[in-house]
Amino acid sequence: MMKLVKVYVTLKPSVLDAQGEAIKSAIQTMDYDKVSGVHMGKYFELNFEDYPDLEKDIDTICDNLLTNPNIETYRYEIMEAE
Repeated sequence: MMKLVKVYVTLKPSVLDAQGEAIKSAIQTMDYDKVSGVHMGKYFELNFEDYPDLEKDIDTICDNLLTNPNIETYRYEIMEAE
């Protein structure tokens, strides 16, 4: 059975998100002053065949390739692929 893994990568809360701040500023210049924060991130979709160590391998891929563990964090969702 095929699995779709959706990976969301964001900066850790202690890291300044300069792009997010620039976007927030631009939004506020458009008179959307209710926006109090914007956070930039990355999104990946990975397709796998299901197997017992899937989550361990996803963690390894995220830690070693998709993120910079010093400044970024990630979360993922595993679902049935269509």
